[in-house]
Amino acid sequence: MTLGVSFMTAGVLFFFAYNWSDLHKFVKIGVVAGLLIVSTALILFTTINENIKNIILTGASVLVGVLFAIYGQVYQTGANAYDLFFGWTLAIALWVIVANFAALWLVFILLINTTMLLYMEQIGMYSSPVFIAFLLFAINSGFLITVLVGSKYAEAFKKPKWLTNLLAIGIICFSTGGIILGVFSHPKIDFWVFLALAILLYSSGYIYGLKNKEGIYLTIIPFSVIVILSALLIKWSDGAGTFFIVSIFVVSSITLVIRNLIHLQKQWNDE
Repeated sequence: MTLGVSFMTAGVLFFFAYNWSDLHKFVKIGVVAGLLIVSTALILFTTINENIKNIILTGASVLVGVLFAIYGQVYQTGANAYDLFFGWTLAIALWVIVANFAALWLVFILLINTTMLLYMEQIGMYSSPVFIAFLLFAINSGFLITVLVGSKYAEAFKKPKWLTNLLAIGIICFSTGGIILGVFSHPKIDFWVFLALAILLYSSGYIYGLKNKEGIYLTIIPFSVIVILSALLIKWSDGAGTFFIVSIFVVSSITLVIRNLIHLQKQWNDE
């Protein structure tokens, strides 16, 4: 069902991309609006399985963005790109809260990230890449911490592991990239705040992984640290031998991480 809705949504996107110049503006808007009406009618007026309804709702939330994009292209509203994603985010916010479906939350979080990224690029011209990475790191960390802490107190906060794992990987990507950008530039106050917050969350994440036997945190956090330290070695070192030293460091540190993971896995299996 998930694949079916995904392919249908992708088909709608490609349909408009290929036939854009040959379609009348009322057809362009009418097709997507009709699909939205059918989708919401299936959700509201049928007795199909709740999971299937949530999957259809996720597809409908993507169609909302398609409808906004088509409207903006047909009538040339002149809005910035972030306006589209901001309006899209607001339009599906109620669906996300009411349905509380993991895939829909993922779409919602992606839209928030895209909105913030485009806004900082188009309006916040004064913002450095380090600050943008820090902002996205903080936003996604807030989502992850809310889910992990809230799930201990309320059923509504519980989310499947694939969602929290994706959030954790995204957070690590933002922190690793942002800190490396700061290392190779002239560090300002935003970099040092970023670094302090990253150290705090990395330490908390590693402890959480040990206590809850979550191997992904024990893998991606050390890997991020290795990449950052490798960047520092390249920054501080000069000469042809730098890359040889970095290579030895990477191989030895990854070997230690893998050895530690194997040891922990055996320990957890014995328990």
